[in-house]
Amino acid sequence: MTQRASDENASASGGLDAALDAFRSGEPVLIHDFDDREGETDIVYPAGAVTPTAVSHLRNDAGGLVCVALSDAVADAVELPFLDDALDHPSAGDHDLRYDSRSSFSLPVNHRDTFTGITDEDRALTITKLAEAAVAAESVAVQYGSEEFAAEFRSPGHVNLLRGAPALLADRRGHTELGLALAAEADLPAAVVVCEMLDDESGRALSPSDARAYANRRGFAYLDGEQLVDELA
Repeated sequence: MTQRASDENASASGGLDAALDAFRSGEPVLIHDFDDREGETDIVYPAGAVTPTAVSHLRNDAGGLVCVALSDAVADAVELPFLDDALDHPSAGDHDLRYDSRSSFSLPVNHRDTFTGITDEDRALTITKLAEAAVAAESVAVQYGSEEFAAEFRSPGHVNLLRGAPALLADRRGHTELGLALAAEADLPAAVVVCEMLDDESGRALSPSDARAYANRRGFAYLDGEQLVDELA
């Protein structure tokens, strides 16, 4: 990215500081990864701030898969596997991804207090409880492992979990790590919601220019993956 392009983008989006302020206030941030990777923009929320209205926002304005990314440390504490390691089926294990070496998907879950798990209210409950679980799993004062996690959550469910790479952006540069790196810099729990923005007309990923225009209309922070890698990796 040229200095001019970087300056223009920072001006349009407010830059990293604006994104951190938004995240600390529970507001979403738009993050575009890389044109030579997925080439997608995700709406990203701190999981602890997600409400039913936020889930509705993701459904209607993003349209992709609503996932919760958890840090590697949290996933290890509650013994969350990579999904392809947990599946005993010929379709699992052969990643064959054009944009990465493997998927970060773990188990899909519902909180046990939900009904079907798919409504905005149910998914918001599952997501906020996952943020609480992330805090508990990282606390030295609380015993919170796989049994405690299983007492709260059941699988399969309607919120897809993602496992972050151990060293985040130093290991992998997907939306999972980009969102978790932003949360870490904001001193927030290691749990973020990511959802891809899709184009209603083409059915493809929303273009970066359209995503940036949307962010400007709504007053949301917009960041390129390169910005986060340059400043946080």
